[in-house]
Amino acid sequence: MKNIPYGKQNITDEDIQAVAFALKGDFLTQGPTILAFENAFANYIGCTYAVAVSNGTAALHLSALALGVKVGDKVITTPLTFAASANCIRYCGGEVVFSDIDSDTYLLDIDKVEALLKASPKGTYKGIVPVDFAGRAVNLEAFRKLANEYDLWILEDSCHSPGGFFKDSSGNNQNCGNGNFADLAIFSFHPVKHIATGEGGMITTNDEKLYKKLLELRTHGITRDTSIFKNSIEFASGQAVEENASYPGWYMEMQTLGYNYRFTDFQAALGISQLSRASHGLDRRKAIAKKYEISFANQNFIKGQSGFVEGHAYHLYIIEIENRLELYNFLREHKIFAQIHYIPCHLMPYYKELGWKEGDMPIVENYYKHCISLPMYPTLTDLEQDFVIEKVLSFLNK
Repeated sequence: MKNIPYGKQNITDEDIQAVAFALKGDFLTQGPTILAFENAFANYIGCTYAVAVSNGTAALHLSALALGVKVGDKVITTPLTFAASANCIRYCGGEVVFSDIDSDTYLLDIDKVEALLKASPKGTYKGIVPVDFAGRAVNLEAFRKLANEYDLWILEDSCHSPGGFFKDSSGNNQNCGNGNFADLAIFSFHPVKHIATGEGGMITTNDEKLYKKLLELRTHGITRDTSIFKNSIEFASGQAVEENASYPGWYMEMQTLGYNYRFTDFQAALGISQLSRASHGLDRRKAIAKKYEISFANQNFIKGQSGFVEGHAYHLYIIEIENRLELYNFLREHKIFAQIHYIPCHLMPYYKELGWKEGDMPIVENYYKHCISLPMYPTLTDLEQDFVIEKVLSFLNK
């Protein structure tokens, strides 16, 4: 059996042809393919606006900036996530406040968040960064109601969940990142994600003001919108001009401190090609998850997410076992490269130096001692998955 990773990109001949076509075009960056990808992704998610950026971390950073995070602002997030979900607040000088997870869903526990908010005067916290961890969608309708009560914004980290959804109180499907409840949402196009562009990210929103701010921040804080220029036409032209003169074609203004977080046209071409089969990939992930679920049914050593979850995008399939390290090493001996998601953020040395310590988040800390992510990607074959299942069961039943 060849190596079986926990996640893997799928690059087809159609993907390669799309990238080659873009490389032969007039634009490598800042061209029309980027807007085409943004529009296609917005249509897939069901939001109004989408902004493509260099990676998911850039998406988080720009979102925090656009939402106005500043020095001293307190923002609540989950400790069960990749560090970037919290780091984006620190990039802006804000203070990250971790809140523990629900042991059944692995998502940010809304009751614990509400307890945090009630324990401090209104205005203490500025926002919440919930994470659609492993592909399971956060119930943002409930979080929106809570956020409105305390005048908070919501930044949804949907890196694990394009195509995922939750059911709202009316029974309607609410797609992750659709902007109906979160002010902004972000996605990642890292190779192990549902849609791969090498690196890359997307920010989605229904808020036009935030959208325009993101476009400005993405490109050095520079604008070419003549309606908001601050310098005079005379200054821009470098000479006296007639009364009805326009700004010269070369002119632009840097009006805020932005960044170079741009996406490229050939990445966008790959993204469009990948997006065309996103639904098929999602269906395959669900089929893999269902097979795992059936194979591990009634096994008392499996403690993870029980029951096939509607709306789950299945970026990861996680089980929890007592002897995780031994299983991890055993699987590697058989060329199965499972992974651990994640070391709790609050116990990373950087955050421990800010005052967090073991015991602060008991549920996620207990989860970390037992969690292991099994192979989950659309090109995982039935034979490979059968091999993974057989090895997991053989180890745990020995």
